[in-house]
Amino acid sequence: MSAECLVSVADIEGRGRSLVASQPLKAGQVVLCDSPILLYSALPFIKPHDQSTSYCNHCFKTLQSPPSTCPSCSLLFCTPTCLSRASSSSHSPYVCQALSRLQHSPHLLLNQPLERHVQARFLISAFNLSLVSPPHFQTLVSLQGTATDNDASNAHFLHSLISTLSPLPSIPSIELTAALLAKDRLNAFGLMEPFNEHLERSVRAYAIYPKASFFNHDCLPNACRFDYVDTAPHNNTDMIVRILHDVPQGREICLSYFPVNLDYSSRQKRLLEDYGFACDCDRCKVEANWSDNDNENDVDEEEEVMLMDEDEDEDEQMVASGAENEDTDFPHAYFFVTYMCNRDNCWGTLAPLPPSPATPSNVMECNVCGNLKNNDDNAIGDGPLSMDG
Repeated sequence: MSAECLVSVADIEGRGRSLVASQPLKAGQVVLCDSPILLYSALPFIKPHDQSTSYCNHCFKTLQSPPSTCPSCSLLFCTPTCLSRASSSSHSPYVCQALSRLQHSPHLLLNQPLERHVQARFLISAFNLSLVSPPHFQTLVSLQGTATDNDASNAHFLHSLISTLSPLPSIPSIELTAALLAKDRLNAFGLMEPFNEHLERSVRAYAIYPKASFFNHDCLPNACRFDYVDTAPHNNTDMIVRILHDVPQGREICLSYFPVNLDYSSRQKRLLEDYGFACDCDRCKVEANWSDNDNENDVDEEEEVMLMDEDEDEDEQMVASGAENEDTDFPHAYFFVTYMCNRDNCWGTLAPLPPSPATPSNVMECNVCGNLKNNDDNAIGDGPLSMDG
């Protein structure tokens, strides 16, 4: 059965459109493989001769050989074929002219924060989408997200900027610009740079996916996202979503919008600022009641392991069945021990490899560093698999 048949869209009160299990799901099952309708770089605009881009501006793979260069704007592409494909899609004459103008006129974004640079890239890509693929543009416009006062404020500056860069058949309204910024803010996923345990991981590009946008957040998710930008032989910007543990039919499938090790106050602040809501999941309900003076948000790994040892069998049975653990003051203890990667500076989530038809997988893969390990905590490999692995 295809992954698309394993989940369906449902309206859940208080949560809006959501993805729920269409049938009982097994740990490790791939429930979604989604291709982006829009991709754009996360870099600020800089002059071409200063550009240090190390990845293709169409497929976003790391450049491994002498790249092909756009003769008009000097953007880099991994092969002549990728440049040719981009010329009729993501790097149309409209995009090329707009990006070239911004790169050669740094004063247009002088003293503007990185966020404005990235928003400008998004709007150029979004308006280009309306030209090269109107159906995908309508999908983008239909995604959840209503413009806020901040979106409207940003739209005034950006609408004026974008309107001067490259001509469009029809000038979009400032209301549409504000609405698009809201769609981007609530639905964009970051394509990350490869993991390096000595560096903070940064965003290489942003992508908007038509189906993955329906995933809601939970601070103890039952699924996690994988991408294989540099290792997949094809469709390298696809998002792969796998189930962490068995999930019954009808249960909502949730991702965490950020690493699960963040403390309560940090999670709430980020969700409110970036997505406009406060989380009241089971984990947050418990942590909200912890005293501010008890270091409640920094339960260290040794304490989590000790708690796990006290009642491991009970917690394992509850998590495996998808049931919420409401009888403990630490509903995340089992999750941290079982599903959080313990590699230095990683904080990724471990999900089982896809099971065979008859046998569940006992090998876990980290969605950040790509390390593989058995359920008995023995590491068995380094580096991510490809999507075909």
